[in-house]
Amino acid sequence: MNDLAGKHIVLGLTGGIACYKSAELTRLLVKEGATVQVVMTEASEQFITPVTMQALSGRPVHSSQWDAREPNNMPHINLSRQADAILIAPCSADFIARLVQGRSDELLSLLCLARPIDKVPLLVAPAMNREMWAHPATQRNMEQLAEDGARILGVGSGLQACGETGDGRMLEPQQILEDLVTFFQPKLLAGKRVVVTAGPTFEALDPIRGITNHSSGKMGFAIARAAHEAGAEVTLVSGPVSLQTPRGVLRVDVKSARDMLAATLAEVPAADIFVATAAVADWRPATSAEQKIKKDGTGAAPTVAFTENPDILATVAKDERAKSGRLFCVGFAAESHDLANHAKAKRERKGIPLLVGNIGPLTFGQDDNQMMLVDANGVQELPRAPKLELARKLVGEIARRLPAQR
Repeated sequence: MNDLAGKHIVLGLTGGIACYKSAELTRLLVKEGATVQVVMTEASEQFITPVTMQALSGRPVHSSQWDAREPNNMPHINLSRQADAILIAPCSADFIARLVQGRSDELLSLLCLARPIDKVPLLVAPAMNREMWAHPATQRNMEQLAEDGARILGVGSGLQACGETGDGRMLEPQQILEDLVTFFQPKLLAGKRVVVTAGPTFEALDPIRGITNHSSGKMGFAIARAAHEAGAEVTLVSGPVSLQTPRGVLRVDVKSARDMLAATLAEVPAADIFVATAAVADWRPATSAEQKIKKDGTGAAPTVAFTENPDILATVAKDERAKSGRLFCVGFAAESHDLANHAKAKRERKGIPLLVGNIGPLTFGQDDNQMMLVDANGVQELPRAPKLELARKLVGEIARRLPAQR
């Protein structure tokens, strides 16, 4: 996927050591399909050269409002009119103040002021020392900048170039890329609250071992990201997986099926949509040994009794809000064979409006998937594609169905 294909981004660099991250950001933007026009302030050239940024963007860098390369000598007009968005990364405390005050004595602030404010969005990735970030003047300026229509991407926290530790670091290039992609995605679920379960559960046999499955959590995490991109407030209830939490998503980590049920029931009362992607264990050991179960040398295997786990999706689907359509429930069925029949039967058994089916062995741990959507009208095939692409299609299908469920 090239999420920024056809997008033209003006990338502004201001003075700060974080300019070194702008090189990687440019590479990522270009790789994602965007054309990138770099505009640098005089201060930024103390930290990284225009030659570097030109090589990575494939376009001449602009830095002067008197640039003779522009036939009409108006780069501040031409550059702003061509952009789908202006992204300033890094944006220093001084430059934030310039934007708030409407100062325009160099090219970058001038083109920000001259941009058609209703057509060309301005996104800002601040970068500064922790004390500068926390200063009341900076915080006032940030609030005013947001009120003026700019999108503030926030800051990271950690060790700073000055040797201090705290808030104020520029976000990492990958984080900024994700925020930019999210910005351009249609807001199909704006104002909605979504709860997603993802990954496997782990049912302990003893303190060392347990019963789990091959679910990687990738599909559920992709759905959480896609729902956030669509404008929803998203809570992700995740079993034990090694995946990075999607930007802007609240994550709740659990282990067992009972843990996942408790966490889910705590979240769904405020939700509009529940997507049960997790591969929840149907059974758990009736008892869990307090110490590791050891071999006794006889060759006899221990006897393990099982008891049924709670059915999370069925429990939520029985709630009055789900029955009345105020909570739209989506289930997942990972089968090994006869997918269509099993998926249809599961949807009817759970009493939910939409069920997504796939062949588990073909999708567990993979970056792509092939899915089947089952509702009251029949079956719809979604051909194999990257999981994020399928997640976005699923979010679109959910959004399309919501009016009938209100």
